[in-house]
Amino acid sequence: MVKLTREQTIAVGALGLLLLSCVLMVVVSFYLRIDASRELADKREMLARLEARPRSAIDARRAANMAAPATAFLDAPTEGLASAQLQAYVAQLATLHHAVLMTSGIETGKREDMPDSIRMQATLDITLKSLQAMLHKLETGTPYVFVEELSVQISPAQRGAPDPLLRVTMNIRALWRRGTA
Repeated sequence: MVKLTREQTIAVGALGLLLLSCVLMVVVSFYLRIDASRELADKREMLARLEARPRSAIDARRAANMAAPATAFLDAPTEGLASAQLQAYVAQLATLHHAVLMTSGIETGKREDMPDSIRMQATLDITLKSLQAMLHKLETGTPYVFVEELSVQISPAQRGAPDPLLRVTMNIRALWRRGTA
């Protein structure tokens, strides 16, 4: 057997350490690559779920819009008749809820409005309990009516009353479907 000198022993030891460190680096790089590929697969799966979610939400909204009953829309052949229907509906609700309809008028559509929407402003005198009931009926009944602005004022003479008379101005919007009425 060959006897190694001290320098040769140190050189063989250094070579062994070098080989061991190279093998360890290869093993660590494989583990890091496996972890990175798992993380990439998880992120891709999450991205696919996030991309699929808006499509399903849009499809659900479209299905909900198509499922609206015919009574959800003002049904009139012209915009003027649809406006008259909306005014009559609000007047009927005001009478039903013991309110006095002071003024009502059709407003011109806003730029961001759909082409088949009717806007109206109504001013009425009503008590708070009746106002709550009327707003509930407007927002949940048919035809679909959306209260976009609501201004409530109490007259100074009514301030101490238990159920004071309120002056309410509301801007509402309803959907209109061209029909044969």
